[in-house]
Amino acid sequence: MKTLGNVLWLLLTGLWSAIAWFLTGVIWCITIIGIPFGKQCFKIAHLVIWPFGYEGKINFEAHPIANIIWILFGGLETALGFLIAGVLWCITIIGIPFGKQCFKLAKLSIIPFGATIDKIEK
Repeated sequence: MKTLGNVLWLLLTGLWSAIAWFLTGVIWCITIIGIPFGKQCFKIAHLVIWPFGYEGKINFEAHPIANIIWILFGGLETALGFLIAGVLWCITIIGIPFGKQCFKLAKLSIIPFGATIDKIEK
């Protein structure tokens, strides 16, 4: 089921989201100061492609200044976009698993510094 969910996610949402995260990471990496922010974009772009079977845990206290800068320069808008997409996915019963992935990605996109992405073992 996880593989089917990932394939459907890739076709319907993941590919475009991953491209957007990758391009955002490239833009952040143009300046030397932005490289840590770009690395976070690449980390999230990797998760956006195959979100089923992974779980993200946030830790704001690990890097509070970087997280505040992130929130001010794009994190809030990105998280809001994932929240809206999650609500739209949850309108239908079939879309609820995809909506849950959007909510997970919204959480990670607002506070990426100090976040860990773990594989869910069953």
